[in-house]
Amino acid sequence: MSAAAMSSLPPGYRALVIGASGGLGAAFFAHLQADPGCAEVLALHRRSTPAVDFDDEAGIAAAAAAVGGPLHLVINAAGLLHTEHFMPEKKLGDLNAEQMLQTLRVNTVGPALLLRHFVPLLAPERAVMALLSAKVGSIGDNRLGGWYSYRASKAALNMVVKTAAIEVRRRQPSAVLVALHPGTVDTALSRPFKGEQLGRPAEVAAAEMLGVLDGLSAEDSGRFVSYDGESLPW
Repeated sequence: MSAAAMSSLPPGYRALVIGASGGLGAAFFAHLQADPGCAEVLALHRRSTPAVDFDDEAGIAAAAAAVGGPLHLVINAAGLLHTEHFMPEKKLGDLNAEQMLQTLRVNTVGPALLLRHFVPLLAPERAVMALLSAKVGSIGDNRLGGWYSYRASKAALNMVVKTAAIEVRRRQPSAVLVALHPGTVDTALSRPFKGEQLGRPAEVAAAEMLGVLDGLSAEDSGRFVSYDGESLPW
């Protein structure tokens, strides 16, 4: 696998992948580890040391303190679409509070807490923080309905990223915060929905997204962007 070099970041940059135990997170980590310009890439997940558990804000704060700054690239690849106990809702009659709350905790609240605790670690020079979202979180692009909890959680995440980008721009004008749509990838998240047939390999998707992130400027902060660089409607 050829490395997806992040040429826009300073030589010897530091990177962090959260959710690195998943297929896409592991692919991001492998690419960055192979980039000769990356001096250090760290991997955090629920079983890492330190651990990042979106149900434990104190643990997230402790992980941020342990990682320290400066960070030039932060990617959150953790997300939830289904579990062994539930699948995306097809109709209103499928809605239930437990599924919605669990989905929001992982896809919205957890990433918001990452912003709170890791944004202060971003390098004062160029730094990029990308939180994986989903095109189905686009309100303007919703033509099929269904998937209530997942759609709502990603739409809410998009708002959090957009709002945080406005605030961060005032004191860290070189920072880039984006919501990033990965497209369909052959991972455990998409496999029940023919991901192995319709999706790209995780290493290909990760390389595509790193290329997009490498090309973003400070003026792009706050965008909802696809793996091919296209801006998506809110």
